[in-house]
Amino acid sequence: MASTSDIRNGLCIRYNHDIYKIIEFLHVKPGKGPAFVRTKLRSVTTGKVIDNTFSAGHKIEDVRVET
Repeated sequence: MASTSDIRNGLCIRYNHDIYKIIEFLHVKPGKGPAFVRTKLRSVTTGKVIDNTFSAGHKIEDVRVET
């Protein structure tokens, strides 16, 4: 298990029963409210790209992918 502070480009995670590779991320700390991380994820199986937002401190399941 990893935290949102461990997110980096190229990291593969399991999300919604699929494996995604992080292609872009941005840590946002607004003046009002809690921090969050905006990510752009590419599915390893289908190639579909989705945008997702994780709240700061959220636990994510990282996976090792061999090519």
